[in-house]
Amino acid sequence: MRKPELDYILNTMLDHTPMLDGNTVLDARKDVSDLNFTVDKPLQVEYSGQLVAIETNPPIFKLTPFQTETLAMNLVNGSPRLTEDLLRMGSCDASYSLGDVARFRVNIFSQRGNYSVVLRKLNTQIPSLADLKLPPIFKQMAKEKTGLILVTGATGSGKSTTLAALLNEVNETKSVHIITLEDPVEFVHPQKVATFNQREMGNDFDSFSTGLRAALRQAPKIILVGEMRDRQTVEIGLSAAETGHLVVSTLHTIDAGQTINRILGMFETVEQEQIRVRLADTLRWIVSQRLAPKIGGGRHALLEIMGANVRTQESIVQGESEGKSFYEIIEASSTFGWQTFDQAVLKAFEEGAITEETAMLYCSKKGIAGRGIDNIKKLRGEYAGAVSDLRMRPQLDPAGRSATPAGPSPVPGGGLKLKF
Repeated sequence: MRKPELDYILNTMLDHTPMLDGNTVLDARKDVSDLNFTVDKPLQVEYSGQLVAIETNPPIFKLTPFQTETLAMNLVNGSPRLTEDLLRMGSCDASYSLGDVARFRVNIFSQRGNYSVVLRKLNTQIPSLADLKLPPIFKQMAKEKTGLILVTGATGSGKSTTLAALLNEVNETKSVHIITLEDPVEFVHPQKVATFNQREMGNDFDSFSTGLRAALRQAPKIILVGEMRDRQTVEIGLSAAETGHLVVSTLHTIDAGQTINRILGMFETVEQEQIRVRLADTLRWIVSQRLAPKIGGGRHALLEIMGANVRTQESIVQGESEGKSFYEIIEASSTFGWQTFDQAVLKAFEEGAITEETAMLYCSKKGIAGRGIDNIKKLRGEYAGAVSDLRMRPQLDPAGRSATPAGPSPVPGGGLKLKF
């Protein structure tokens, strides 16, 4: 397989117009997120979180091990580093450019002795905060000068897109030097007000920790670290935040509380007390994300947002306790633009963006979300159960006959008296 043949296959997959739930996807290229190549499956593309088989001519009903291996070797393109990673660790990360059409983040991995390939489509256009409809509090995040900002969530939850929009806001408003350390470079930022230097792991540096250590000598004001993967990266990131830099990064955690615990879990027990103090001093914001299916197609971003104040610092240093959990702190600070996942879910449901079933699936506390949904439905005039079918149980005499008169009985002085 040569590059033109690979490009033809990728273009065919991007141009395919799928049917989802009986409806044709109008803008297929816009909605695609992943291209999937797996042995014994056809070519597949993920649209709005759902895998769809691609029809080709001639048809490919099931990919063979030889076909996926050939595809993998073309994407590796003879790179010694990628080849070593694939053979030694069973997977490797790369990037691939389809001319001016699209860019992909590539992961090649072995499974049951065969190779599988997943290509994540990267947006070529830098999104703005307005494009993503992010809350106004993000403009305040873009004004931070020092500290640590973390965007967390599962793979594919839009963390990189949110960070790109945040850095784009900085790029349009502040004349500062920004260094990004990525694996691979996803969004290529144009040179606007800020000055960008974007470095890719494998080509420009060998690990996040060494790249971050080098970045401290490159006079940046803002450092983007693609992912806080290990203890060494976290430690250097904390040091950078303590020495006057703004460090923004991602973690694979589901909410603010788990993010704190994940960072602490990277260190020995005897070190955690000191790390708690350092984290409390440097942490500025934690944004956790979940992408939920949207009514009418697409996905809706649900965000949990926690900032820094005296209460959060105290809970980081001393640990969560009754009445001092991060959930309760965020909930009590909603007037400052903070929000829990449950508050985000209820807002999305109230606006008609997601269904009740989706809201219950993506909330954090089902009891709180359920009561909130019931209140919203009550305000809309929707009721969980009809009361019109309720009937009074008739009174019976000793013989088992109804003792309640069939109709109303007259009342002395006029009028009617109802008996129950």
